[in-house]
Amino acid sequence: MHKGTLRKKAEEGAKKLNLTQRIPQPTGWRILVMPYMGKEKTDGGIYVPDPVREREARATVTAYVAKVGPLAYKDIDKFGEEGAWCKEGDWVCIGRYAGSRFQIEGGEVRIINDDEVIATIVDPDDIKTYGA
Repeated sequence: MHKGTLRKKAEEGAKKLNLTQRIPQPTGWRILVMPYMGKEKTDGGIYVPDPVREREARATVTAYVAKVGPLAYKDIDKFGEEGAWCKEGDWVCIGRYAGSRFQIEGGEVRIINDDEVIATIVDPDDIKTYGA
């Protein structure tokens, strides 16, 4: 088969998958997180423009855990026997510039190391600023 035909076939197959199947799959001890973009509307009812929300997301310290790599939190010497610090579906605090950043349909994702999780949180809006 021609190289262009193979590529086109692979792209068509990928488009049939849903977004959670298409996002990068973290390998090893890495975790895929989605930075919190903030509210679309302020408590006073004012809409926050997308460019402002995107800029905030780039410097945020809160993120949603979308995927966890197969070896994350398996190092007993590093994490003890207590288990994982976080799991898929948790909100976490991470370093402002932690991880490798990727743009996907719907925004930015980051792949961080399992030991870059600083804390788990219930509501990302509870964290107002970091190192101010």
